[in-house]
Amino acid sequence: MKYELTNETKIIGFTTLYRIQALRDGHSFNKGDLGGFIEKVENLSQSGECWVDGDARVSGNTRVYGDAQVSGNARVSGNARVYGDARVYGDAWVSGDAYVYDNAQVSGNARVYEDALVYGNALVYGDAQVSGNARVSGNALVHGDARVSKSPKYFDLQIGGRPIIVTDYHINIGCEQHSLEHWLKNYKEIGKKNGYSKENIKVYGVMLKTIKVILASADK
Repeated sequence: MKYELTNETKIIGFTTLYRIQALRDGHSFNKGDLGGFIEKVENLSQSGECWVDGDARVSGNTRVYGDAQVSGNARVSGNARVYGDARVYGDAWVSGDAYVYDNAQVSGNARVYEDALVYGNALVYGDAQVSGNARVSGNALVHGDARVSKSPKYFDLQIGGRPIIVTDYHINIGCEQHSLEHWLKNYKEIGKKNGYSKENIKVYGVMLKTIKVILASADK
């Protein structure tokens, strides 16, 4: 046994959550440490290094397993799955039938819900929301006020070592986030400012024009 339920509880609506306590040492906890709150033992695997810490809450039919970590004030509920080396922390919420796995991280005030998948080395943070049947993977960065709601309007690309993230509202290239129209008008100046090579700037231009065509087709 890795942990047990204590008598310390939180009542959220009609659901009672129990704070956990470690029964052995682990990578991120020591024997006797108090962790976060879960509704039932099925929510958090007794094997592996997975852990729920801080004031994090895990409930419903959620499962946290592998070496995954849920901490801070994070919430995981519904039928969600968090596993592998995934991290959910801060004030993030993962709910519905969403999956977060591999080395993915969801943090800040981010929301991942419905049937969304976040995996690979993807980072979702800030006030970003990933929902519907969206797939966020690879080295994708989804942040700020970005909304990713369905696969036809989401792309995870890599050019010159820099990720390109396309959502319904923004296109992220490296640390720059702008509308498609802004990129098409200013990509050369933005590229020069960020030290992109002439070759990369040219490739970005072609890619941006291709993305415009793809998004136009998705709207039909």
